[in-house]
Amino acid sequence: MPEVTEAQVLAALRTVPDPDLGKDLVSLNMIKNVRICEGNVAFVVELTTPACPMKAKIEADCRAAVGAIEGVTNIKVELTANVVSRRAQGGKVLPKVKHVIAIASGKGGVGKSTVTTNLAIALAQAGARVGVMDADVYGPTIPMLLGLEDEQLEQIAERQVDGNVIPKINPLERHGVSCVSVGFMVEAGQPLMLRGPMLGKVVNQFLGDVAWGELDYLLVDMPPGTGDVTISLVDAIPLSGAVIVMTPQDVAASIAVKSLKAFQKSNVPILGIVENMAYFVAPDTGKTYYIFGRSGGQEAAEALQVPFLGRIPLEIATREASDCGEPVLITDPESAQAVVFHEVAGKLAQQISIQARKFRPLTVM
Repeated sequence: MPEVTEAQVLAALRTVPDPDLGKDLVSLNMIKNVRICEGNVAFVVELTTPACPMKAKIEADCRAAVGAIEGVTNIKVELTANVVSRRAQGGKVLPKVKHVIAIASGKGGVGKSTVTTNLAIALAQAGARVGVMDADVYGPTIPMLLGLEDEQLEQIAERQVDGNVIPKINPLERHGVSCVSVGFMVEAGQPLMLRGPMLGKVVNQFLGDVAWGELDYLLVDMPPGTGDVTISLVDAIPLSGAVIVMTPQDVAASIAVKSLKAFQKSNVPILGIVENMAYFVAPDTGKTYYIFGRSGGQEAAEALQVPFLGRIPLEIATREASDCGEPVLITDPESAQAVVFHEVAGKLAQQISIQARKFRPLTVM
C-alpha cells in the first residue's frame, strides 16, 4: 500500500467546509494534531462551540474526505471545541467571559426567564461553561427556576493579576450553571423598590463585583422592554448579541420588534428570535393547538432579516418542573420541549460563532 502523508490528509480536509463559516477546516485552523501510522489516520477537529449543531455532518464529511485517500484503512476523529471571543482579553469588565448575550423580550409573560434557564442548562450539558445573570430586577425568577430560592450569596477573596486581593460575590451554581440574582439579596416575597439610577448600579455590580471566572457564555435575563437596565448593560460592556423571546400573537410580535430595534440602534447584533409557547399538543388526543396564533416569531424574523432560532411548545410538564425548581431539561430530558431547547441552544451557539468570526478578535482565549 502507498504511504499516507500528512500533506495528503490536510489536502483532503481542505475540501471540507465549515457549513456556517463558509471556509474549509484547514484554512480556519480547525484541524489539529494529525497523526499517521501506516494506514491509520487520526486528527482533532476543533469546533467553534461545544454545542455545534453541525458536528455530526462535519465529522462525516471529514471521514469521507480522508477515507478517499489511497492507503487509508482506519480513521479516528476527535471533536473538541474552543469558543473564540470577539472581545479583547484582560478588559476591566468580565475579562474571562468570552460572550455576553442579552435574552430580552418586549413584554412580560412570554416565558423569557424559563427560556434563559433552559438554554443555559442546554449549553452546559453540551460542555460549555455557562453563567446566568438575572438582570430582571423587579421580577427575579431565576432563583426559583433553578431551585435556589433559599440560598444566599457569599463573598470571597479573589486574588487579582497584580497580586491584590479584593472581595467578590461568589455566584451560586446549579446544574452546571453559575448564577447571580437580586432574588438572592432580598427576603422572599419582599418587593425591590429602586429608582432608575440605582438599576444601573445593580447591573454594574453584577458585572464587576462577581467572581464569574472563566465562562464561554454569560446569558443575561433582561427585564421586559427597553428601560434603564438595557441601557446600562449596553453602556457597560460590548454584547456579543441579543436574543428576542416572544409568543406568536400579533400584539406580542409588534412589541418584541421594538425591543429588537432598540438593540440594533445600539449596534448589538441580533442573534435570533425564539418563539415560545408556539403550540400545544393535547396529551390525550395528540392534536396540536396554536393557542396564541401561528408562526408570528418566524414571520417577524423573516421580515426583519434576522435568524429564527426555533419554536418552543407549551407543555404542562415544563410549568410543573419550573414550579418545583427543576427545569424540564433535568426532569424530562427526552421530552419534546427538552429536545427543542437543545436545538435552539445549538442554533444560538452557531450564531454566536458566526458573529465572532465577523470581528477579528484581539486575543483568542
